[in-house]
Amino acid sequence: MNKVDLKRILKKVEKPARYLGNEINSIHKDTTNENLVRYAHCFPDLYEVGMSHLGSHILYDVINKDEEVFCERVYAPAVDMEAMMREKNIPLFALESREPITNFDFVTFTLQYELSYTNILNMLDLANIPLLREERKLDDPFILVGGPCAYNPEPLADFVDIVILGEGEEVNPEVINAYKEWKKNKTTREDFLQKISKIEGVYIPSFYDVSYNEDGTVKEVVPNKEGVPQKPRKRIIKNMEEVPYPEKLIVPFIETVHNRIVLELFRGCTRGCRFCQAGMIYRPIREKSVARLKELLEKLVKNTGYDEISLSSLSTSDYSELAELTDYLVDEYTPKNIGISLPSLRLDNFSMEIAEKIQQVRKSGLTFAPEAGTQRLRDVINKGVSEQDLENATRKAFEMGWNSVKLYFMIGLPTETYDDLDGIAKLAYDVIDTYRDVNGGKLRRAFGVTVSTSTFVPKPFTPFQWHGQDTTETVIEKQRHLVKKLKNGNIKYNYHDSKTSLMEAVVARGDRKIGKVIYDAFKMGAKFDGWSEHFNLDTWKEAMAKNNLEIAFYANREREYEEVFPWDHIDVGVSKKFLIRENEKAKQDTVTVDCRHKCNGCGINAHDIGRGLC
Repeated sequence: MNKVDLKRILKKVEKPARYLGNEINSIHKDTTNENLVRYAHCFPDLYEVGMSHLGSHILYDVINKDEEVFCERVYAPAVDMEAMMREKNIPLFALESREPITNFDFVTFTLQYELSYTNILNMLDLANIPLLREERKLDDPFILVGGPCAYNPEPLADFVDIVILGEGEEVNPEVINAYKEWKKNKTTREDFLQKISKIEGVYIPSFYDVSYNEDGTVKEVVPNKEGVPQKPRKRIIKNMEEVPYPEKLIVPFIETVHNRIVLELFRGCTRGCRFCQAGMIYRPIREKSVARLKELLEKLVKNTGYDEISLSSLSTSDYSELAELTDYLVDEYTPKNIGISLPSLRLDNFSMEIAEKIQQVRKSGLTFAPEAGTQRLRDVINKGVSEQDLENATRKAFEMGWNSVKLYFMIGLPTETYDDLDGIAKLAYDVIDTYRDVNGGKLRRAFGVTVSTSTFVPKPFTPFQWHGQDTTETVIEKQRHLVKKLKNGNIKYNYHDSKTSLMEAVVARGDRKIGKVIYDAFKMGAKFDGWSEHFNLDTWKEAMAKNNLEIAFYANREREYEEVFPWDHIDVGVSKKFLIRENEKAKQDTVTVDCRHKCNGCGINAHDIGRGLC
């Protein structure tokens, strides 16, 4: 990109540091090398969001270890920057080289959130890359996607060439190495795709045909090429001790969502919450040793200068060596004024003693997620926590000097009634009572309870994938009910926009027909749909109507067990029989024990994917 043009533009846009790309620990290579494989790692959201995504940092580090490959970062430009780029005919560029990604070998996207899909099309359009897979020529980049939403990639099947299923540290280098071989002769795009389709963890949507029943449901998804797997399966990292992890995190010039060292303790979860996609698709659980974590931390602190360490996993307090690790962190880093944060805390195994130790540098608020307001509904979703757990945790916190607590819930869960909503309010008022009890009947000025609710979205590969989402009208009615119930000066109530949750459900459960909806919505101006200030439901409704599709069919409809889902041909290791069994147990308000204590037969341990790891 012309440096003069960039300098002029950056003087006119908000947060120009989003587009500079010379941050500490960023990697730069000689782009005049004709043999260099160019890999654009794109995050379809703003720089501040993408730079906070741990998976992107991991892949950036892993891929750049190969001196023959240059992995560069690309983020969705903000609206003001995009306008300037279009006005000046500047194509989307990578941060490190500032060169247009049009001529890169791979343009890849992390799929973290369904409502970012219009941003993907917008970024391809801004890069002058054909949006539709079938329109790309031999020298066009291969479009690759991965991440949690890639487990149902069908809505993007018309746009992407390659889907990575599962953890990408091993798969991506294997795909790139196959590309190096193919590039020597550069026959046809199909030849390359056929070559990599045999790699475990790779799914090529164009090699599968979808047929539909008269009622609009999927009839079957079958391969249309010989030699490709009937059921593409996810790839997992089996040895967490040896898996690459960045020893140098890129340090941004501006404040990002998570401005700190992120230390991954383990992958997977054993809890089995029935609404939680991550808890199902990331099985089995695999931990890193304390010795490995200490080794990584020493290098990360030295190489970044951050003054906070965040311990990250799906359920951090389930790490088996947490007490030993936190003792070490406090002894080693508190004297250096480096703070420790523990997200993802559970009420049933939360240790206030650990919380007190790690917050010696700075005392932040405490956040807990009961998820549902009554014990009956918590049993339905298999949350495995009780009101007594909440009372015990908050009492200990208040006795140790905390003055605020945040509580997260979901509304619209299967079988939910207004009694369950009233239970949310009751828990909030119980926390106030506990605080009074600890503090001699008084409420200090600093005291406060924040209650946040999000709307349940049925996700693929969960026991609740057969359930419909509440209609928008029902969700709004429930939110209004809670506003009245939580009307108290010591309670702050936040709730998520029900309209974005509605379209999230449509795309999450979508088939290939939804791809045309995404395309039309993009053409009508949809982008940054995950941001309420940009989201326009009417645009999506118009796009659905244009394709003769109904929102209720995808978002609100209850499914039968016999129905074929658009994602049923993807193998994540967890069996459909297990998911059905868990859904039936939910209907009986029956809890399934943590699989650390007893194998519940989800299928992952009997499967090649995870055999011997549980």
